[in-house]
Parts: sequence; structure tokens; C-alpha cells
Amino acid sequence: MFGRDPWGGPLEIAADSATDDDRSRNLQDYDRAALSRPLDETQQSWLLGPGEQKKKKYVDLGCVIVSRKIFLWTVGTLVAAGLLAGLIVLIVKTVPRHHHRPPPPDNYTLALNKALMFFNAQRSGKLPKHNNVSWRGNSCLKDGEPGLFKDLTGGFYDAGDAIKFNFPQSFAMTMLSWSVIEYGAKFEAAGELNHVKEIIKWGADYFLKTFNHTADTIDRMVAQVGKGDTSGGPDENDHSCWTRPEDIDYVRPVLQCSSCSDLAAEMAAALASASIVFKDEKAYSQKLVHGAKTLFKFSRDQRGRYSASSEAAQFYNSTSYWDEFVWGATWMYYATGNNTYLQLATTPGLAKHAGAFWGGPSYGVLSWENKLAGAQVLLSRLRLFLSPGYPYEEILSTFHNQTNLFMCSFLPYYTSFNRTKGGLIQLNHGAPQPLQYAANAAFLATLFSDYMKAADTPGWYCGPKFYSTDVLREFAETQMNYILGKNPRKMSYVVGYGTHYPKQVHHRGASIPKNNVKYTCKGGLKWRDSTKANPNIIVGAMVAGPDRNDDFKDKRNNYNYTEPTLAGNAGLVAALVALSGDTDVGIDKNTIFSAVPPMFPTAPPPPAPWKP
Repeated sequence: MFGRDPWGGPLEIAADSATDDDRSRNLQDYDRAALSRPLDETQQSWLLGPGEQKKKKYVDLGCVIVSRKIFLWTVGTLVAAGLLAGLIVLIVKTVPRHHHRPPPPDNYTLALNKALMFFNAQRSGKLPKHNNVSWRGNSCLKDGEPGLFKDLTGGFYDAGDAIKFNFPQSFAMTMLSWSVIEYGAKFEAAGELNHVKEIIKWGADYFLKTFNHTADTIDRMVAQVGKGDTSGGPDENDHSCWTRPEDIDYVRPVLQCSSCSDLAAEMAAALASASIVFKDEKAYSQKLVHGAKTLFKFSRDQRGRYSASSEAAQFYNSTSYWDEFVWGATWMYYATGNNTYLQLATTPGLAKHAGAFWGGPSYGVLSWENKLAGAQVLLSRLRLFLSPGYPYEEILSTFHNQTNLFMCSFLPYYTSFNRTKGGLIQLNHGAPQPLQYAANAAFLATLFSDYMKAADTPGWYCGPKFYSTDVLREFAETQMNYILGKNPRKMSYVVGYGTHYPKQVHHRGASIPKNNVKYTCKGGLKWRDSTKANPNIIVGAMVAGPDRNDDFKDKRNNYNYTEPTLAGNAGLVAALVALSGDTDVGIDKNTIFSAVPPMFPTAPPPPAPWKP
């Protein structure tokens, strides 16, 4: 018969039931069979109930099974590392920090910071609030005359007087612009880039007042504001009076010129070089370029020396305008990219008139009066980096060789120039005021050395002997170190640098105290003749310097020793920035060429294929 299995299947019941003994015996057989194979964990839990649990040897992480021991070690290590990292962070946050200061500025950078301050002390007109020379104030606010030149305020006083000589002032601004174009990164590293650009702009803005800068053609310009000639009698002027610029109340005449090629070409160079400095200020830069074009055209159209028939011949006499033509044309080319200017600058006849081929006692000496050496270096730069080729290569190669030659003359192995026992090169052959010439030479030597390095040129030949670029830098350092105090007198000739420097600088503003007393023209002479130190320190002024025997007289009434000048300080700034900072930081190769078009224009596309 069949019954129903409670688990859902049929249950068969045998017809003949077994006895209890048989049933018991059969169950025992089943038990033995069941126990003959092992039970899994689930069966044991069902049949045997809870028992002793063994520790697992492995840990199942889902995607991987790892040893339990390794897992515990790993977790412990991570926790310990986290605690250690937290402890380190806590210590770093709580322990006082010791900041590593940058290395102190080198001596050339320190002197550069001071040398630029001299230009602040020389400012004329209404001073900016941040001029930072406490003893200076607004001065000569009436400079000018009725008509075109009614406002000639601004600019810089030339030296220890209050005259504005536009010829050396233009050269000074050109030198500052040139140094910024070549060494802008070094000015920035010294914290002086904005400062020097403000100085250049102050000068450029004044220059734009000295001629009709909006016109394309002019017939006159201003050469000088103020008077220095004392031979005409007892009239009060900038040399006969010893008074602060702020107290000047005498008439300051304006000297114009209509045939002044040297002055106009030099001022064109100043505006052209400044336009490169301010190339990122498009409108202002173009304003400067236009003014430079007008001036340079004037210099070529109406020939003559600015000092030929004026009192300027007593103070800043110009012997020729041919060097300014080469110098000015070179800067005009760099500012505009117009090949007409390059053709003029490389005209052999122009170079011949400028003295490029005949040498002479002052060959290679850059100064406010002769710019040929500067032009030769600038045109050598063009050959080194752009190599324009025909038709310029022959004359550019000549300029390059001439530059090599006068660089040789700076070296102590040659006798072109004497040296004092203390090591100062006598580029003006023992005449007074030697430092400005040495500073200019130091700038040119360092710059030319950096040109060669940038062109991967290890050196140059002086006759059969080869010299490395380092020799030029050593010459420059020797001259600048002399100026800064490494000389027989152990005196720094830059006021305010070091502890031993001139105290009786020939300078009206520095020698008269700012004490609310207005001294008359003659009343201020007591301060000129005083044997005491100046009450005001004219920081950064490089004085005229020692004589050929390294002797120096710190006397206010001897300007050949103690008077500073704009042109001298401009060369000082240029040399100092060139030598300052990291020696691995060289020139800016490209900025000066920013307006120059490609020398070799791309070839035109090939013609279309021929079709029958």
C-alpha cells in the first residue's frame, strides 16, 4: 500500500512488517554506514549541535583570500605608519620654524641700489611723491620761455649745478635704456626695474618738450636750460650762484639751436632706445619712436655741431657729429626695423668720418662726446645673432674686428692705455674725471663678453694670442672694484657705499642744509667754502675721481675730484647691473630685435602645376 510522504513524495509501506528486533538490527547497520563517511560542518551543526570553533587561518576579502597572519601584520603596520606620520606633522606644526634666508646681495647689487638714487636727487620740476630724497623738493617750475617752449620743466640737473645740458643728459638716458634692454632680468632681480624705468621716462618726457614732437619736420630744438658762463659780468646764473635749486629765483635762459646734428641724433638715440624699454606700452612707445624719427631727420637735414657757437663749448664741447650719426642710426634701426637706418649706419663713408678706420688716442673710449665704440658693439651684436649677410656683412665684419681690437686695448697685457699704480685704467690719458670712462669701458667689456657667451664663442684673438671671455669680465671687475674701494686710499668713490666715501661732494643741494632759510646767490657761498662734511648725503653719486697718482682731494671747491655727473652715473649703473647677480644670467638676446623683421623672408609658394 502507498501513503503520503510528509516531504512531498510517495511513501511505500511494506505489506509484511518486520519484527522490532529486525528493525533495530537494520537501524544499526544504517548508523554504521552513515558514520563511515565524515560529516561537513552543516551536518555536524544539525546533528551534533554547537561544538568547539577553530580559528580560521585565512581571511576572505571578497576578491582575494589572504593569510590571517599577513592580514593582521599589514593592518598593524598601516596603523603604526599613520600614527607616526601624524606625530611628525604635529611636531612640524608646533616646533618654531627657521626660514632659510636668501643669500645677501652681492656688492655690485648693493652699489646699484645706491647709484640709481643719484638720479632721484638730480630731478628738476615737480617731484613725484615717492622720490625718496628728503632734502629735495620742487624746483625751477618756471623753466621755459614764451612760445613753443613755454614748458621746459622736468628733466635732470647735470651735475653739482642746476643746468640742464641736453647733450650729456641724452647720452645718460640712452645708456640707462641700453642697460635695461640687455639686463632687464638683473634689474628685476635687484628690485630696481621699475625704478630705472621711471628714471628713463622722466628724462624722455622732458626731451619731448624740447622740440615739436608731434611734427614730422622741425627747424629748431632746445639745447640747454640755464646758464653757466660767468665771464660776462656779475649776472646771477647757475654757476655764479651757490644756492639750492628749490630757491632759484634768477632768470634761467633757454638756449635753442637750428644746426645741431650731434645733439639731435643723440636725443633720437635716447628716445629710440627708450621706445624699446617701453615696447609693451604701445601708445607711449610709438610716441617716442615718432619723436626719434623727427629728431633724426632734423639731424641729417640741418648739419652742424650744437656747441659750435654757444657756451656749451666750455662744458660739453662736441668735436664731431659723425659718431652720433652711426650711433643714432643704429638705435633707429633697432627701434623701427627700417632697413634705411641700417643702410646708413653701415655706410663706410659715415664710419670713416666717425674715425672708425684711423684709430687715435681715444679709440674705443665710449663717452658723452664720442659714441663710436658703443655703435661698434651694437653692430657687432647684430652680426653675432642675426648675421644679415650681404650687403651688410663686409662692414659689420669690420666693426666686429674693430670691437675685438679695442677690447684687446683694455687688457693689462697691452700698453694702449696707462694704469695707475692702484690699477685704474687711464682712458682719458691722465686728464681729470677718469672714473666715468672706466665705468663705460667696464660696461662694454662685460657686455661684449656676454655677447660672445650667448653666441657660444669662447673668446677672441688679440693678434696671435687667444683670450677667453672671462678675461674681459676680470678687467671690468678690477675697474669697478677700484671705484668701490679697492684702491690705495681704501675709499669708495660712490657716495653712501661702504663707510669711507667723499664727504664734501661738489653739489649745491647736498652742501646747503634744508633749514627753511633761503640763502641768496652769494650768501650760499659760505656752504661751498665750508670745510665740514655736507649736511645732506647725495647717495649713489660717483664723484669725478682720483688723479693719475691715485691721489684724491675731498674738497668741495675742487670739482675735478668731487663733482658727480649724470653721464658718469649712467655708465656706473650700466656696469654695475652687468656685473651684478648670478653670472649664469646673461643678456636678453631678443628684446632689442623686437621691431626688426626677419632677415630672410619665407620663400613664396611654388607656382601651380602646368596644365596643357
